[in-house]
Amino acid sequence: MTEVLFYHLTESRLEQALPDLLEKSLARGWRVVVQCASDERRDALDNHLWTYREDSFLPHGSDQESSGALQPILLTVEAAQRANEPHVRFLVDGAVPESLDGYVRAVYLFDGHDADQLQTARERWKVEKSAGHDVTYWQQTDDRRWVKKA
Repeated sequence: MTEVLFYHLTESRLEQALPDLLEKSLARGWRVVVQCASDERRDALDNHLWTYREDSFLPHGSDQESSGALQPILLTVEAAQRANEPHVRFLVDGAVPESLDGYVRAVYLFDGHDADQLQTARERWKVEKSAGHDVTYWQQTDDRRWVKKA
């Protein structure tokens, strides 16, 4: 079964939290796919990951490019996209996967100030738990650290 983590963003935006989590995945030797709910979000993250920090960048590409299979991090809007043979699937802005079978880990990142994203996260928690996945819930503290709540 897949380890499924739910990250409840309460103190930072996705653009602030996602790069650190992606860096940790790459440090483990994992290939990653980030599934976005819209083309606009995918394209904004594509631009952001090149410039999010002056001393670093995250090697990545978009499913709009022909080199998707070569990318350590692949940004997509497709629920079944696996061109880069990822170990981890990140789901943002309420994106829903076709399946989590075959992944080491899946990470739902959702904005705690967005009612639709909260509802989707609650629904996905039930789906993933009933599918037998190892599910955990993490929430941000005031200082933006992650604390396991369930």
